[in-house]
Amino acid sequence: MEDSVNLSRISTRSAVLVGALALTLTACSSDSESPTSTTPGATGGGETQSQELSGNLAGAGASSQGKAMEGWIAGFNEMAPDVILSYDPAGSGSGREQFLAGAVQFAGSDAALKEEELTAAQERCYGGEAIEVPLYISPIAVIYNLPGVAAENLQMSAETLAKIFNGDITSWNDPAIAAENEGVELPDLTIIPVNRSDESGTTENFVEYLADAGNGAWPHEVSGDWPVSGGQSGKGTQGVVDTVSAAEGTIGYADASRAGDLGTVAIKVGEEYVPFSPEAAAKVVDASPRAEGATDKRLIVELDRTTTEAGAYPLVLMSYSLACSVYEDAADVANVKALFTYMASEDGQARAADPAVAGSAPISDALRTEVMAAIDSIAVAS
Repeated sequence: MEDSVNLSRISTRSAVLVGALALTLTACSSDSESPTSTTPGATGGGETQSQELSGNLAGAGASSQGKAMEGWIAGFNEMAPDVILSYDPAGSGSGREQFLAGAVQFAGSDAALKEEELTAAQERCYGGEAIEVPLYISPIAVIYNLPGVAAENLQMSAETLAKIFNGDITSWNDPAIAAENEGVELPDLTIIPVNRSDESGTTENFVEYLADAGNGAWPHEVSGDWPVSGGQSGKGTQGVVDTVSAAEGTIGYADASRAGDLGTVAIKVGEEYVPFSPEAAAKVVDASPRAEGATDKRLIVELDRTTTEAGAYPLVLMSYSLACSVYEDAADVANVKALFTYMASEDGQARAADPAVAGSAPISDALRTEVMAAIDSIAVAS
């Protein structure tokens, strides 16, 4: 192992280590020398200093980030082998709860913190505040299991999807679906909607799309908890994918990186139908304004779900990485800043964008500049 570590150059050799409940990065053998890592502004004063990285660094949250975290863990392992890093993809709601309770140093969430959570963060962060930076951008795929249907991408508007998931359209050969898929032989088969059983940022993003773009067909409040009874459910992203995969006639929603061989819906945008892709997701993010309450530390975005821009895919999530602006332990400051710096770097974003990893959309250079300013502000409690 090399004694010197440089944050700007990350090898792609490391294997991805995945635990049953957490993605765990193990340290190198004890006979290796502790490397030093250049951590920008490690003490919060803005200066660059060389500091050893070691100790435990625990995170939890969005399962949508799971594949990306596998890649980031592998890259960070090469950079800081004496840090024992773990990430439990338990879902956005669980991640926020664990972070605010002080059980983990960072979290992943597919939804921004709510007002009451921001208040709780002040106590958890030793009088500081929560930092929310968007480091994972990915389309949400509407996945379905219809082996006998020749179309690779069935076409549906947000209104049709809203009626399916609300239980108003119950058969695959319903006239509304047939009208959008001329020439496709649709089976006379009952539709089985599949939703997340746990509180989920993916759910919140999906229902926000249905509410904003569904032409009034979605009658429920936007929430991370699924509002419709009946149907089937699965815990976490993998639970939904497994449930859809297990039975013909099912339809669900999941981070696009996990769609696998299932059919996926091309959604109606303006007068065209657009399949998901990282490029199509990035178009929506670039065209969307900052959300109310955004600050230089809360880089939250109000995604434009009703865009008609050609080639855009508005069913997208921005998954935020959450940290404290103030930690009690200097090692936590150094480790969190080093990890987030790597995740935000061109190398880190490229690793997550690799189709073999997560196929996400890299953040723009302009957004990276803002993200790094927020990361550099993390400091030790005085």
